[in-house]
Amino acid sequence: MQFKIQIFLLCFSVIINAQEKKYYKINTIAFYNLENLFDYEDDPMTFDDDRTPDGKDKWTEEIYHAKLKNMAKVIAEIGYDITGTTPAIIGVCEIENRRVLEDLLNQEPLIHKEYGIIQFDSPDRRGIDVGFLYRKKLFTPTNFEAHELFIYNDNDISKRIFTRDQLVVSGMLDGDKIHIIVNHWPSRRGGEARSRPKRIKAAKLNKRIVDSLFSIDPYAKIITMGDLNDDPIASSVKDILKTKKHRYTLRIKELYNPMEDMFRKGLGTLAWRDGWNLFDQIIISSELMKKEYSSYRFYKAGIYNKSYLANAQGPYKGYPNRSFGNGTFTGGYSDHFPVFVYLIKEATAE
Repeated sequence: MQFKIQIFLLCFSVIINAQEKKYYKINTIAFYNLENLFDYEDDPMTFDDDRTPDGKDKWTEEIYHAKLKNMAKVIAEIGYDITGTTPAIIGVCEIENRRVLEDLLNQEPLIHKEYGIIQFDSPDRRGIDVGFLYRKKLFTPTNFEAHELFIYNDNDISKRIFTRDQLVVSGMLDGDKIHIIVNHWPSRRGGEARSRPKRIKAAKLNKRIVDSLFSIDPYAKIITMGDLNDDPIASSVKDILKTKKHRYTLRIKELYNPMEDMFRKGLGTLAWRDGWNLFDQIIISSELMKKEYSSYRFYKAGIYNKSYLANAQGPYKGYPNRSFGNGTFTGGYSDHFPVFVYLIKEATAE
């Protein structure tokens, strides 16, 4: 095994000329909705009064640190079975500010992994943002920016609805240029149909970002990830982003969604009213789907749904074991399961 800049090698049993085995570097790219990871102090600029010691949720410092410990445990384990280490890149959402990410990365499973943080305070009314975490020894950011999503009230177009930015980070993953977009599209508050136009606008912004990257480089390696509050077959994903279900149909400057097949098989990342949704998605550009591994390419996608992340019994058995319910901290994790992809490229065995 070889550990160049702490990248684990995965050996596939591919025999060339009846003798030679091929070896691959492998990295995990993940996304996780952290379910309202707020600190315990009141921010007068946002509507976070509930998540304070004196608020409705009785959100104390002790509970906050228990939540951080749980989140760090999950993040540290995503992809570990295959890579032997923590993810190279993690996109997150439902975080209050940079402080909560700093506190998260100071937890025992992550503190020695030397993660960097990219995060902007978004105009979201509740004060929740998206964030980007990266292993400094594996990924070097070269450019990053937040793109505001402008949505207005249907009944009064002079009134803006403030929601999350879309975070775009470009950089070098072990020598390969890659672009990551972290999303948290508008919720289904008020009903799926009524709120759908908001997610259509979010999808259009995402498509503009993707197209702008393709205009610079038609062969760009792009990953757009996040809690889209829509399933892989929704119009926002299929009609606006124009994602493809099958990799063999891909053409240049197109997007492949490995989550669509999972969804059609009944898998999901969150449950609602006795049904599963797969809102948490990782969508990748056609260049990452090539079967030529001199640079990083897609290997596999998955939902990280280990048994401890789900309720073990009761009416919600099998559903994500959320961290908050019935007005109190449950000791659980999140109401969403994380998702991930593996990227691989050829390496020389030592």
